[in-house]
Amino acid sequence: MAQTIRIESTRARVRKTLQNALAILICVAFLFPLVWILLTSVKPNAEVFTNQVRLLPSRITLDPWIEQITSWDFMRSLRNSFTIAACNMVLSTMLGIAAAYGLARFSVPFRRAIMLLFLVTQMMPGSLLLTPLYLIFSNLKLLNSYPAPVLTIATGSIPFIVITMRPFFLSLPKSLDEAARIDGCGALGAFLRIMLPVARVGLITGLVFCFLHGWNDLVYSMTFNVKDVMRPLTANIYKFMDKYGTRWNAIMAYGMILVIPVLLIFIFLQRYIIGGLTSGAIKE
Repeated sequence: MAQTIRIESTRARVRKTLQNALAILICVAFLFPLVWILLTSVKPNAEVFTNQVRLLPSRITLDPWIEQITSWDFMRSLRNSFTIAACNMVLSTMLGIAAAYGLARFSVPFRRAIMLLFLVTQMMPGSLLLTPLYLIFSNLKLLNSYPAPVLTIATGSIPFIVITMRPFFLSLPKSLDEAARIDGCGALGAFLRIMLPVARVGLITGLVFCFLHGWNDLVYSMTFNVKDVMRPLTANIYKFMDKYGTRWNAIMAYGMILVIPVLLIFIFLQRYIIGGLTSGAIKE
């Protein structure tokens, strides 16, 4: 019996070691491009592409980083990116959370058809929306403004919130609603005072992903905002490519600054994000 237990424990240690090694390899594979971008951003531009490819720079230079931080064009693009991302986060989360709660708690006609429609919108490529939305925004005089990209990005963020949050609300016991009704709360009061605090993990997850949808947008911002003063960070990276060549170290520094907010969000809010994505998966 003791020998059997020893064999099983040995197998468990070997399995755990292999799993850890595999996890480390996957982590290195995913993080290597990010490390390459970071190291390239502190290399002299002449050293980026040479006959001898080197991972580590022979001389560290912070000029590309200083150029970005002290540039008015960069700060203006940063403001545009933050404004678009924040507006999309607020708009999409407010509408998406309310729709998800309504579809989970109330008997809505054609509920399955509505959910199927939301799923279909997630499968459609964004390029299909460019021409009709461009014509609509042109007639409404919304081109070269914040509402145009915000409203367009929200068409993809709101279905994502509904699909993600509806199972979460379904997993919450209906006794919470009944207790709120007994205490005198209406449907809106129960939603604001009871359900939202209980669903804060899913709410934070929705806020994060909606912010990232707006922060990472490129196609809509380039299509609806043709003026440089209205373009976000993702659409202004082309300025480092001209007839004299490509400044790769400046592009890499620009990209790292663009990635830093995303990394910080996932580092400090990862427990909420993981919990929000898995909370509605199991229903007791």
